[in-house]
Formats: sequence, structure tokens, C-alpha cells
Amino acid sequence: MPHVTMEVNGKAVKVDVAPSALLVEVLRRDLALTGTHVGCDTSQCGACVVHMNGASVKSCTVLAMQANGAKIVTIEGLSQGTNMHPVQAAFKEAHGLQCGFCTPGMVMSSADLLARNPNPSETEIRSWLKGNICRCTGYHNIVKAIQIAADTMSKKAAAE
Repeated sequence: MPHVTMEVNGKAVKVDVAPSALLVEVLRRDLALTGTHVGCDTSQCGACVVHMNGASVKSCTVLAMQANGAKIVTIEGLSQGTNMHPVQAAFKEAHGLQCGFCTPGMVMSSADLLARNPNPSETEIRSWLKGNICRCTGYHNIVKAIQIAADTMSKKAAAE
């Protein structure tokens, strides 16, 4: 069986995979990183978003073999030890979740957005999140959380 070597949340891993295995399957089944969710199996919902080489990707659309040599960050690897990433903290503060199923993908997509655009408008935030579906919240508090995170991150950057 072929194997994939990648860095996941800062740790080197080598996993034997079937050629047809999806990245989300390897993360959940083989690496026990179950924060990455499978919501639709059609790449519509975004619950499976992870960062691959610094960009958000829907891990249900990436073959594990395509991640060979890649740097992968999952929701479990976004925080710094016990310190939540500013997007995670803002989702908590603004109540940007209800059932929580979409939250890992939303947080990962939002962190990518803020890495690319530190001060997005509400329209830009809503446009960026088109690939993430939340069936509970109506997005108002999710957008608010991203705005809070953007403000927190810009204040931190200014202080450094």
C-alpha cells in the first residue's frame, strides 16, 4: 500500500493510504483528528476545511496522495497550546455557533481569510464564507465573530 508523508499540526506523519483515500478520511480515521467534520460528501458544506500549505481546502475533495509532502493544519492545530486562536476566541465570544458542526470549517476558512485580508468588510466576509454552510445560526454572529477576530488581530499586530 502506498504511503503519504506530511506535516500535520507541526508533527511529521507517515500514513499508509489507499490510492482513493481522501484527506479527510486519513485525518479522522488514521490520525484521530476528528475536529475536521464530514458534512455532505459533496464539497458543498465546508465542514471539512483544513489548511494545506497555508491555504484553506475542503479536505473531502483532496486525495490523501495529493497531500504528500504538504503542511496540514486542522482545527486541533490552530490554537497555540492552551491559547485559542483569535478566531476561535471570537467565535466563543460572539456566540458564532449553535450546534457546532460547521464551526471547525468556519473557523479554518475565517482564519485563512484574515491571513489574506486582515480587515475584510462584511460583504467580503460573507462572500468568503459562501463555501461554508451553517444550518443553525443565520450567519449574523459568525460574521460578527470574524470582525471581532480581525480587530483583535490588528490590535495585536500594531502592538508588536
